[in-house]
Amino acid sequence: MVAATLRPETMYGQTNCFVGVDIDYGVYKVNDKECWICTERAAKNMAYQGLFEKRGEIVKLLDLKGSDLVGVPLKAPLTSYEKVYTLPMEGVSPKKGTGVVTSVPSDAPADYITLADLKKKHEYYKINLKWVESYEPIPIIKTPNFGDLAAKTACEKLKIRSQKDKQQLETAKEQVYKEGFYSGTLIIGKYAGKPVQEAKNIIKKEMVEQGLAITYCEPEGLVISRSGDECIVSLMDQWFLDYGEPTWKAQAEKCLSQMNTFGEETRNAFQKTLDWLNQWACSRSFGLGTRLPWDPQYLIESLSDSTIYMAYYTVAHMLQYGALDGSKVGLAGIKAEQLTEPVWDYIYIDDAPFPETDIPKETLDNIKREFQYFYPLDLRCSGKDLVTNHLTFFIYNHVALFPEKYWPKGVRSNGHLLLNSEKMSKSTGNFITLSEAIKKFSADATRIALADAGDTMDDANFVEDNANAAVLRLYTQKEWIEEVIKGIEEGQFREGEYNFNDKVFESEINKFILASDNAYKNMYYRDALKYSFFELQSSRDRYRDACATDKMHKDLLSRFIEVQALLLEPIATHFSEYIWRVLLKKEGTITSAKFPEISKPVDESILHASSYIRDLIRDIRVDEQNAQKKKGKKGPTVNLTSKNAKLFVALKYPEWQDESVNILKECWDEESKAFVKNEKEILAKKGLLKNKKVMPFVAALKKNVINNGSQAFDRRLDFEEIEVLEENKKLILRALNLETLTIINNHDVNEENSTPEIVRKASMSIPGKPMFLRV
Repeated sequence: MVAATLRPETMYGQTNCFVGVDIDYGVYKVNDKECWICTERAAKNMAYQGLFEKRGEIVKLLDLKGSDLVGVPLKAPLTSYEKVYTLPMEGVSPKKGTGVVTSVPSDAPADYITLADLKKKHEYYKINLKWVESYEPIPIIKTPNFGDLAAKTACEKLKIRSQKDKQQLETAKEQVYKEGFYSGTLIIGKYAGKPVQEAKNIIKKEMVEQGLAITYCEPEGLVISRSGDECIVSLMDQWFLDYGEPTWKAQAEKCLSQMNTFGEETRNAFQKTLDWLNQWACSRSFGLGTRLPWDPQYLIESLSDSTIYMAYYTVAHMLQYGALDGSKVGLAGIKAEQLTEPVWDYIYIDDAPFPETDIPKETLDNIKREFQYFYPLDLRCSGKDLVTNHLTFFIYNHVALFPEKYWPKGVRSNGHLLLNSEKMSKSTGNFITLSEAIKKFSADATRIALADAGDTMDDANFVEDNANAAVLRLYTQKEWIEEVIKGIEEGQFREGEYNFNDKVFESEINKFILASDNAYKNMYYRDALKYSFFELQSSRDRYRDACATDKMHKDLLSRFIEVQALLLEPIATHFSEYIWRVLLKKEGTITSAKFPEISKPVDESILHASSYIRDLIRDIRVDEQNAQKKKGKKGPTVNLTSKNAKLFVALKYPEWQDESVNILKECWDEESKAFVKNEKEILAKKGLLKNKKVMPFVAALKKNVINNGSQAFDRRLDFEEIEVLEENKKLILRALNLETLTIINNHDVNEENSTPEIVRKASMSIPGKPMFLRV
């Protein structure tokens, strides 16, 4: 009976083996002296791996059910038990391994819990108690967190009671296997004391050499060929590339460290591939492809081929004239048969000698200059599924063939494309072609929806509702721009010096220019769309609202329209071209225009002041809405109808807050970015804990500092609060439906000159959080 395992080092801990009682097994002839019991699927793989006497010949001597094998005594290699038994197990898969499973209950949670189940319920499982009662887990591997009986410890920690706890067993398996491999030490056998990572391959090699084991391979999952047949693994003559060679691997890692991967997710995927990639079969015997130069009977398999073809792109325009088969001569006048290996060496290798050729040296030098001018490649774009193979080979082959100055600079990987949050499929009807999308939504709306679909390695999601919305949004924007341009021509807008809201709008335009530029550079098109389209238009809307009583500024409106067109041009080119040439009457196409530059550095203080005004109005509205809901309930009566109001502004924080901040500063360690002292003890000593407001304030500030760093201690405003409120008084009056608003310094309020309610409200204000009261 051949049991399959991926963990040869655990064979010391075998207490039995498992089969699935309903699985079909067979007895298969290996040679004249030996037969093996396994599933038919496993036998098919074995027949093509040199394990049976005749390649491809499967001789089944007997059909068996798993139930026929239960109770069969066995001799298991390396274990200290003289005899073990075949036992039933739920969940044994006929599509994995041989259908016969080694049981190591010390280090396999499923094995441990199944053995325990069989002991408790031997009658239910129809087994003889003697097959299990004297078999206990054998400690074989010592781990830091799970001890030397990792499976037992994990099952107890996760409260696993039976084989039915599938999810917990999977979690336990992942934890135990990971810790056992990376941190475990063998504590049994001749290699006791060695790390599991080191002992594993040694034990495997020894078992194979001693005839106690065979090396068996199979596909990772079900693979069906185009003919409908289930694929197997066949041992054949094969060429391999040794990507695990240390010097070569080190060069690839250096190249990766210098590359822009446009996100840590892609970089991590590359690094993980470099960690595991070793020998890769690079040839095949049939299909389309390039012949292996040193062994032409084989083809280069597709993932290993074409890894430096982008070097050919730099010179293709000199060699080809639109004919893929080379039947037409290109600009350089060179025929395909003239491109010998020495010629290519001269083109691609800086110091290669001039080859024996009838091609003029001047011609080859011109081609060589083209390559040297365009290389290295700045960017390679491809699907995320190729990171673990073809794109990693692309790195390896570049560092092997080219000096460091020609190594690739960037790789951008992307996910697949969903349609309306579901996988595209012709069979389900959830499918749309590019031409259909353009016809249905227009090119610009399609591109906006694609940009909005997502940029990371996660699958992008093209949502048709977004494309439809983009059509309406573009049309509405066009109508507004036409109206504004007409208004500018008729002198409907303000001129002269900028006021507060003008300066805010100017700074926001500059901010979104910088943000869009950064997003485009990093190919984050969703962010580019967000800043160049949605955020910029939201800024325009806020400016328009702020200027409801004062006209908007003519120069800023012209600036906005031009910047919007330029920022959006890479995505909505036709819309931007219409704005540029037809409405703005600019010379030339917008595709040739320069990316907009900021008019001045972004004024963060005025942006903070603008946010402060928006937040103030929103908070007052929310507070009054909440008060309206509570109307008639117990509590103080709140005036919600008066057209007159007071706004109490604090220029200093309360002393207890300043003291609390200073205490937290004492407790904060900048180097470790953590609070290292007990602030409660210090607060208590200074008597601050008597104030019930202190601890909520301290907790909120601590969280802010942990999330944002020590700059959160600095609570100073970078604008003059009262001055900003006075400048925006008209906006506040209109937004809150007021006739008068009196802005008061809270230090001018006391019990002698004010009512108790006014004193209470004034005392509640802090810098950046004024208190509002209708009077």
